Amino acid sequence: MAALAGLRALRRLCSVALFLSQLYVLSGRAGSLMTTKHSQPQSTFAKSLTSTSTNTPYFKAAESTEIPSYVTKCPSNGLCSRLPPDCMTCNTNYSCIYGKPATFDCKVKPHVHCVDQNNHEQENFTINMTCQFCWQLATTDYVCTNSTNCMTVSCPRQRYNATCTVRDHIHCLGNRVFPKMLYCNWTGGYKWSTALALSITLGGFGADRFYLGQWREGLGKLFSFGGLGIWTLIDVLLIGVGYVGPADGSLYI
Repeated sequence: MAALAGLRALRRLCSVALFLSQLYVLSGRAGSLMTTKHSQPQSTFAKSLTSTSTNTPYFKAAESTEIPSYVTKCPSNGLCSRLPPDCMTCNTNYSCIYGKPATFDCKVKPHVHCVDQNNHEQENFTINMTCQFCWQLATTDYVCTNSTNCMTVSCPRQRYNATCTVRDHIHCLGNRVFPKMLYCNWTGGYKWSTALALSITLGGFGADRFYLGQWREGLGKLFSFGGLGIWTLIDVLLIGVGYVGPADGSLYI
């Protein structure tokens, strides 16, 4: 009986062990299934992110549509040969003979429209000009800055450093903006005719010197009655030839 009871107990233990082993196996499969179910959407989402970031098309930056500043100087649909130099690009030949006519091949810049003699739009054309550098042009072909800090009535006549710019319709070689030494040529508003008239009529009282801003000389002439007439005659001659001018060193108008 004892042996039979032990056998039954052993069977129960075996059945319990088998049940526990089956439960363990089933719990492991369920965990793997749950892991698989949760990992699949994540991997799919990761793939979607990867594919999205990889296949995203590259958009180029929009091209600039701003109009260059030089276009304002370029007349639309005008003759190409009459365009200002800022509106074209030319193949200049610096080996041309100075002072002789020269022909250069030119091309209009972007956004510039011009025509030929037959009113046909063109991009390539030629211009005729005199072979010379910009600083060799006549004084009427460029504009320079003025100075009011130098004396125009002096010996020798003073010069000043000016910055000159070639006019738009003039073509030349080299830089269109250049420095140049010029004579002082500014005016303070004094008239030569007025100074001469005062010197002839009221020069004995120093009116001409007062008018020109020379107060010391004017007082000297006033109290000496024009140097007894001698100083008056001398001033008439000096003002007449332009040797005596305004005290600020400017030119007569």
